Order: sequence, then C-alpha cells, then structure tokens
Amino acid sequence: MDFAFSDEQDMLREQARAFLADRFPLEKVAEITRSDEGWDKQSFRQIAELGWTSLSVPEDAGGSGMGFIDEAVLFEELGRGLFPGPYFSTIGLALPLLLDSSDQLPGIVSGERTATLAWAEPSGPSKLADIGRGITAKAERSNGSWTVSGEKSLVPDAEIVDHILVVAAASEGIGVWAIERGDANPKTHSTMDATRRFGSIAPSGADAVLIVEPGKGEDAIAAVRRRALAALALEAVGIAQRAVELSIEHVSERKQFDKPIGTYQAVSHQVADMYVDLELARSLAYWAAWCVDTGDDQADVAVAAAKAAAADAAVLACERAIQVHGGIGFTWEHPLHLFYKRAQWINTFEGAGSTHRSTIATSLFS
Repeated sequence: MDFAFSDEQDMLREQARAFLADRFPLEKVAEITRSDEGWDKQSFRQIAELGWTSLSVPEDAGGSGMGFIDEAVLFEELGRGLFPGPYFSTIGLALPLLLDSSDQLPGIVSGERTATLAWAEPSGPSKLADIGRGITAKAERSNGSWTVSGEKSLVPDAEIVDHILVVAAASEGIGVWAIERGDANPKTHSTMDATRRFGSIAPSGADAVLIVEPGKGEDAIAAVRRRALAALALEAVGIAQRAVELSIEHVSERKQFDKPIGTYQAVSHQVADMYVDLELARSLAYWAAWCVDTGDDQADVAVAAAKAAAADAAVLACERAIQVHGGIGFTWEHPLHLFYKRAQWINTFEGAGSTHRSTIATSLFS
C-alpha cells in the first residue's frame, strides 16, 4: 500500500500549518490557556470556512465528501500547533454520530455549533471500550419525546460546546442522545492540560434528541473509539514533531565552550532517539488512519499499535526536549510544558500503552 499523501493533502497540510502559525503562535496558545474561556470561538468559524469541519461529511450534506485520511493531516498539524479548541471533541468524537442528523449536522459544518461526547461516569465505565458495563445514565421516552438523566465525568470541553452527546441506557439498550449544554449543568474541573479542558455534567430530565437508537449504541461507540484513538495518535505525532523541532533549534543555537551543544553526544543522542521514536510512531499512525478510513479488518489492532507508540513517543520526546533545553525547559514561560501536558493526557486516554499492547498481543495469539 502507498502511504504517500496526495498533492491536495500536502496543500491542506501547508494551509493548516500556515493558519496555525499565524493565528495561534505558541505565545497566543499560552495566553488562551490562562483565560477563563479557554478558546477562541471565532477561530472555529474560521476553520469551518477553510473546510476543516466538513472534510468527511458527504457532499449532499454540505461537506467535502472526503475521508479520515484527509482529517488525519489536520489532526497531526493541530497537535503540532497545540490548537486550544474543541476540534477533537467535535470532529473526532461527535461528528461520526451526527452524520445522519439533519438538525445538528449543518451547524457543525458551518462552524456555528460545536459538540462533544459524554460517556464516562463517576461510578461506572471510564473508557469508551467499557460502555456496555454498568451505564447508569438513563434515557426515557414519554409521548414521543426523550429525556436524559444521570451524571457524566471527564467530558471533553463540556462547558464550551453547544451540544453534548450523552451515552445512556434505555429499556431497549444503550443509545446516544443530544442535549443542549445549558440543560446539562456542566462544570469544568481542574485538570493538567489547560489546552483541552474537561468537566462533568448532571442532566436531570433534560430534553434530548435521539442520535443513535437504543440497542445500537455499543457498535456506534466502538467505531468512534477507533477513530478517536487514531486521531489522538496523529495528535501525538504532531506533538513529538514539534518537540523535535524545538530541540533541534535550541541545540543548534545554544553554545557551550564556543560550540553548539548539539555537537556533544550526550545531547545529540537524545535528539536522535526522539527522531527515531517519532518516525516509527508516524508510520503506525498513518497505518491506523488508513485502516479507519477504509474500514480495514485490522483497524482495532492498528489503532492500538498507533496509540501506544505515538503516545509514548510524544511523552518521551517532551521529556527529552525539556532535558536538552536545560534550565529554560523547566520554566513556565517556555511552551514545552504545554506540549508535555497534552502528551500526558493523550497517553492516559483509553488506558496507557500497556493496555493497547495487550490488545495487540491478544490479536496475535488468539
């Protein structure tokens, strides 16, 4: 198979990198993370105008009719640029569930509306892989209308999005319902990564719109999970790429004894190891994106391999980058800690690397 990107995809990457460099230099990202809002809402409309919110939406629904491979380019660049906005929650998690929703989809395509997915519960499942075990959030139907009640935790961007898609249980089985943010009673919680904030919701009889029929929720969420793992693997590749770039720039300019510190093996070997890990992770992330895009039978193994390798590579790249930067790498003013925190969160999503390597082992030996 050929993993080379097309000319159009290369142009999309150039466009994304230029836009993020102009609108979200790292100083701006740091400023946004310290703000109360935590994101720039106008920027979401701008990326919608660029077509980023509708790449995988069918043409007859107002989208570009492209696929996840094209979105993969954006997820990688958004990781490299550390974009502080609900793109992952809206496009990575919610969009696949909304493709048949004539009410919610147009707002997503236009950038006027954003969304997220709420699946984890304080005393129930915490992973997408576990939603069939002990869901306590309930959906009830009365006179043709649905309501949703329950508690959800660790909801990405809970307090800034417009729609929250809630995984809940009805008498017929598990499904997904959309509620308005204002009806969800969202609360943001203090978490390590300020560029992607998390919160809890507690809807109590909130009016809801059926998105995925009860009984079909587990299959729908399994597909979202594969997409989310691939997207985060690509984000992690972007983070590791930026850590390598920042390190090369620093060790090329910083001098000790009148020589760039990059000429010393103790430093250069650190950067070389970062690069090797990055390229392996990149290959696996692209493979995962291709499997998700084509519906390949190896998709579950591919996303597990990509998530494990890329998340580990991103965390280690940030740690090594901080080391080769010396004292300045540990300061609040330097952007490395922002990348490190995002990498740490990606690493914990759906379990650390050992969890996903177990999936690979099971596939190999079953």
